[in-house]
Amino acid sequence: MSNQVIVLSEKEIPEVVRFYETNKVIRNAPGVVFAAKIADTSITVYRSGKVLFQGAGADREAARWGTIGTVTKVTPSGAKGDTLPANFASASVLGSDETGTGDFFGPITVAACFVSSDQIELVKELGVKDSKQLTDAYMQQIAEDLKQVVTYSVLTLDNVKYNEIQSKGWSQGKIKAILHNQALQEVLDQMLPVLPEHILIDQFAERRVYYNYLKDESSIIQDKVLFSTKAENLHVSVATASILARVAFLEAMDQLSSQAGVTLPKGAGPKVDQIACQIIRKKGEPFLHTITKVHFANTQKALKLAYKK
Repeated sequence: MSNQVIVLSEKEIPEVVRFYETNKVIRNAPGVVFAAKIADTSITVYRSGKVLFQGAGADREAARWGTIGTVTKVTPSGAKGDTLPANFASASVLGSDETGTGDFFGPITVAACFVSSDQIELVKELGVKDSKQLTDAYMQQIAEDLKQVVTYSVLTLDNVKYNEIQSKGWSQGKIKAILHNQALQEVLDQMLPVLPEHILIDQFAERRVYYNYLKDESSIIQDKVLFSTKAENLHVSVATASILARVAFLEAMDQLSSQAGVTLPKGAGPKVDQIACQIIRKKGEPFLHTITKVHFANTQKALKLAYKK
C-alpha cells in the first residue's frame, strides 16, 4: 500500500474536506478531523494540518493538493551507543523496547515493531512519541490503532516464570536479551520477504554483553542490529514498541489487581511494601510470590511489616 503525506494551511484544509465530503467515513483516531474513502484511496485529515493518503491512488490524490511532506530527524541529547546512519529517522526500521523490569508487581513485557519509511508520518499522527511523555491512559487509547498499522510482536513474561528462571541464576539482562531477540525474530518472520533497513534495540547492555547472553540460543538476530540509549527518540519504531510494551504491562497489572483484590502500585517504593503487606495478610505469602518479582527487596520489607507484632 502506498502512503503519502502533505501539509496544508488552515485555509486549504476546508477545500479538501469539501472535495471528499460525499465519501466521508467515521474515524475516531486521535487527532483526526476528517476522513474519507474513495475507490482506491483513504484520505485522513489531521488537526496538525497534515493529510494522509493511503492506497493505490495515494500519489494521484496527494498531487491534487500539494507537495509530499518530509520526515524530520530527531536527535536526542545524551543518547549513547552506536553511531546511526544519516537519515536514520526516515528509514524503515524494526525497533524493540521493554518495560516492567523495575516494578515489584507485574511481569516484564517486551515489544518489537517494524515501521516502514512510508508509515512514519501515519504512526506519528496516531500519536506516537516517547512513551515517557505520554500518560498510561493515552497509550491505551492509541495502541489498538497502532496495531492495525504496524507489524509487531509483544511478549509477556509472567511472574511465576520470571521467578523460576531468576532463581536459577538468570539476570534481568539475560532475560531481557532473550525476550528482545525472540520478539525481533517473530516480527522478522511476519515481515518476510520484506527486510528492515536497520534494527534498533533500546540499549540496556553493551553489544558484547548482549550477545553473550544469547550464546545458547538457536537463532540470534545480528544482521543490521544497532544499539542506543534513548532509542525511542531516534526512531518511531522503538517509540511504538515502547507504547505496545507498556500497554501490555498495564493490562497485566489490571488482571493481577483483580486477582489480588487491590489496585497494585507500580514501581518499588514504600507504597509497594504497604500493599504487599496487605496481600500477605489477606491471601498469604505464596500468593504474593505469583504476582511479584520475589528477589526484590520489597519482599522482605513486606514480610517484616506483615509479621510485625
